[in-house]
Amino acid sequence: MQRMTTAPRLGKTQGVAGASAIAESLRGLSETEARARLVAEGPNELPRSGRRTPLRIAIEVLREPMLALLLGGGVVYLLLGNREEALILLAFATMSIGITIIQETRTERVLEALRDLTSPRALVIRDGERRRIAGREVVRGDLVVLAEGDRVPADATLLRSQDLQSDESLLTGESVPVRKIAADSASPQAERRPGGDDLPFVFSGSLIVRGSGIGEVLATGPGSEIGKIGRSLSSMEVEPPRLQGQMRRVVRAFAMVGGAVSVVAVLLYGLLRGGWLDAVLAGIALGMSMLPEEFPVVLTIFMAMGAWRISQARVLTRRATAIETLGSATILCTDKTGTLTENRMTIAELRTADGRLFRTGDRPGADLPPEFGDLAETGALASAEMPFDPMEIAFHRLCNERLPKPEALGNTDWELVHAYPLRPGLLAMSNVWRSTSGHDGWLVAAKGAPEAIGALCHLSEKDSRTLKSAVEAMAANGLRVLGVARASHRGIALLRTQHDFEFEFLGLVGLADPLRASVPEAVSDCRSAGIRVVMITGDYPATANVIARQAGLDAESVVTGGEMQALGDDELAKRVRTATVFARIMPEQKLRIVNALKSNGEIVAMTGDGVNDAPSLKAANIGIAMGGRGTDVAREASAIVLLDDDFGSIIKAIRLGRRIFDNLRKAIGFIFAVHVPIAGLSLLPLLFGLPILFGPIHIAFLEMVIDPVCSLVFEAETEEDDVMRRPPRKPDAPLFSRALIAWGLVQGTLAFGFLAAIYLLALSRGMAENEIRALTFFSLVLTIVGLIFVNRSFSASLATALVRPNRSLVVVVAAVASTLAGTLLWPFATDLFRFGPLHLDDLSLTLGAGFAVLACLELLKPLWRQRLKT
Repeated sequence: MQRMTTAPRLGKTQGVAGASAIAESLRGLSETEARARLVAEGPNELPRSGRRTPLRIAIEVLREPMLALLLGGGVVYLLLGNREEALILLAFATMSIGITIIQETRTERVLEALRDLTSPRALVIRDGERRRIAGREVVRGDLVVLAEGDRVPADATLLRSQDLQSDESLLTGESVPVRKIAADSASPQAERRPGGDDLPFVFSGSLIVRGSGIGEVLATGPGSEIGKIGRSLSSMEVEPPRLQGQMRRVVRAFAMVGGAVSVVAVLLYGLLRGGWLDAVLAGIALGMSMLPEEFPVVLTIFMAMGAWRISQARVLTRRATAIETLGSATILCTDKTGTLTENRMTIAELRTADGRLFRTGDRPGADLPPEFGDLAETGALASAEMPFDPMEIAFHRLCNERLPKPEALGNTDWELVHAYPLRPGLLAMSNVWRSTSGHDGWLVAAKGAPEAIGALCHLSEKDSRTLKSAVEAMAANGLRVLGVARASHRGIALLRTQHDFEFEFLGLVGLADPLRASVPEAVSDCRSAGIRVVMITGDYPATANVIARQAGLDAESVVTGGEMQALGDDELAKRVRTATVFARIMPEQKLRIVNALKSNGEIVAMTGDGVNDAPSLKAANIGIAMGGRGTDVAREASAIVLLDDDFGSIIKAIRLGRRIFDNLRKAIGFIFAVHVPIAGLSLLPLLFGLPILFGPIHIAFLEMVIDPVCSLVFEAETEEDDVMRRPPRKPDAPLFSRALIAWGLVQGTLAFGFLAAIYLLALSRGMAENEIRALTFFSLVLTIVGLIFVNRSFSASLATALVRPNRSLVVVVAAVASTLAGTLLWPFATDLFRFGPLHLDDLSLTLGAGFAVLACLELLKPLWRQRLKT
C-alpha cells in the first residue's frame, strides 16, 4: 500500500451515497412553501447591529465648539471681504469632519467583511430534489443533507444518521466531537441542547466531522441557539469610552471659560477701540486660543494610529475603549485550546503492548523507530481516509511525515471496503481493508477508548491492570489516550460485529495539543507587568494542570465546574482571588467567573471563540475574540480580535496599549503647555491696548495644523524602558492628572514669559506691526518645537531621548522649517498671515527663544519626574 493519502476516498463517498438514497424517499418543502416561510420568518441570519452612517457622524461633528468657531470666523472674514481667509477656515472645518468620518467607518467595513466570510451554503431537499442554496435562505421545515466537512446551517433534528459526529465547540467550548443518532433511536426525553453524545439534534454553526445524515430544520436565525445568545447580548451594556468622556468634559469647561472671556474681550474692544467686526474677530481668535480642540483631534489620531500599530501585532481593534483599558488590565482570562496551545492535535507518545515507549518530542523530525511503525500505521488505517477529526488528522500526519515506508502492509495496495462505527456500548471503531493485488484475507484496524480496545482484544485481568496503569500515567501528563488493535480475517464474508474478530493489542497512543512556543515568555512578561493570567477550559483537570505548568502558571489551585456549581456568588468571589486554573467549565460559568473577578475590583481581559463565549466577552472589560476560529457573534461581542489566535499577540497588544496611553499623556501635556502662550499672546494686546498679534487664521493654523502634526511625534515615540515592569494603571486614574496639568502650565508660563518679552522688546524698538507679528509667530512655533523635545519622555533626560529613534520627529521638524520658510518667502502666505520681513538677527532671536525654553525646562524636569510617573 502507498501513503495513506493515495488510498481511495470510499469512506465519505459511501456515506454521501447512503444519504442520497434516503433523500430520494423524502420530498421536503415545496419552493412555494419555502418562499412563504422566508418572507414570514425572515432570513436565516443574525440581526445586524445598527451602524452609524457617514451623515449621522457628520451631524455629530458639527456640534463640536471648535467647528462653530471656525465657521463663525469664516463668516466674519466674508463680511470683511477677506475671501482667502474665509475659504481657508472652511477648509480646516471640512478637514475636521473628514478625519472623523473616515476613522468611524473603517472598522465597520472590516467587520462586514468578516461577517461575509462566515455565511455557509446548504444542501437541502425541496420538491423531492436536492439543491444547493445560500445559508440565509434555509427556512424552518427544510430538509438539510449533511456530510463530512459541512457546516450545519440551522438547528435541526436528525431524521437519518449514519455514524454522524459533530464538532459543537463553538457552542460548548468542548473540542472533542459528539456522536449523533436519529430521532427515532433517541429517548423521547432527549434534551435539545448542544453537547453530549447520542442526541438527535444538530445546531447552527457546528461542523460535521464524520458520517452523514438528514435533518429537519427546527429553528433559523434569531430562533437558533446561536441566535438566542446573540439576542441576549443586546441587553448587556458596553462600557462607554472613558477617555472620550474626559476629553469632552475638559473641552466643555475650557469652552465655557473661553466663551465668557471672549465675550468680555469683544465688548472691551468694541467700546474702547470701535470696529465691532474686528472686535468679533479678536474675540473668536481669543476663544480659539483658549479652546483645546486639538484634544479630540489628537485622541482620534492616537486611537486610529494605535489601532493600526496593534494590527501589526495581528490584533484588530473594534472599540477605542480596548486601547484605553489594555494598560489597566489586572487579570487575563484565557482559553487553553488554540490560544495557549496550537489548536493542532499531535501524537506525543507511543507505547507498545510490551511496554516500550517513544515520545515524538524527544526526537523531532526523526523517523519513527521500526518497533513503533505497526502501532502508528494501524492507527492511521483505523481513521477516515480524508479525515476531519483532529485526532485522525494527527495519525495521518505522523505516518506521512515520520514513517519511511508502510510497515504492516508491505508494498501491496489495499482498499477500504467496510467501516464499523462507534456505538454507545462500544467506544471503538474499525476499518476493514482488502488487498487489490490478489492477496487473500482482510486486514481490520481498530482504535478507540483503551478499555474498549482491551475488551475487543479479550485481555486477561493482569494485562487489563497493566493497561489501566499505563493509561493513568499518560493521562496524568495531560494526554488524550487511544488504544490501537489489529486483526486478520480469512473468509468470504465479513463478520457481523467487531467483537467477532480476534484482535491483537498493539499499544497505546497519547495525543496532545502542544503549547505555543511563545507562551512561557508571554506569561513571564504578564507577571512582571502585574497581570495575573487565569486559564479557563472545558478540558479535564489533569490536562489543564499539565498545560498550566508548561506555560509557567501556578497550577496548585484548580477549580472545577462541579465545585463552582456548589459555590454562591460571594464564595466564588473569594475563590477567584487565588485560583489560577478553571477546568471542566461550562460556557455559562465563564460569565460567573468574569463577574466574580470584576466584583473584586479587577480589570478583566477575556478571550473566547465560540458563540457561548459571547456573553462573557461582552461582560469583560476587554473582550478578546479569535479571528481565525472565532464566530461572528463572538467577534461582535468583543473589543479586540486576534487575527492569529496567538496568546503572545495579547501581550504585544497590552504592551502597545500601555505605550499608547503613555504617549497620549505626553501629547496632552504638550498641548496644555502650548495653549498657555497662544492664549497669553492673544489676550495681552487686548488687555493693554497693544497691536493685535493673531487673528483666527493664525490660531486655526496653529491648532489645526502645527499642534496635531507635532503630536504625531509623540504617537511614534517608542515605549518607556519600564513599560512592562510597572503595575497596571488604575482604571479610574484620570488622563488629565493634577501633576500633568501643573507641568503643562509650568511649561506654558515659562514659554509665554520668553515670548512676551520678545513681543514687548520688538515694540520698544519700534518695529513695524507686521514684522512684530512675524517675529512673535516664528518664536512661538520654534518654542513649540522645543516643547516637543521636553515632553518626549517623562522618565528620561533629553540626551537619552535624543538617542531614541523617531522618524516622525525628523519629518515634523523638517515640515515645520519648510512651513515657516514658506510663510516668509511665499508672497501669498506672507499676505495671508500679514507678516513682514525678518532679518538674520531676528531669526537668531527666534531660535534662541526655543533653545532657552528647552534648556530651562530640562533643568526643571527632574523635580516633576516622579509625580508624572504616577
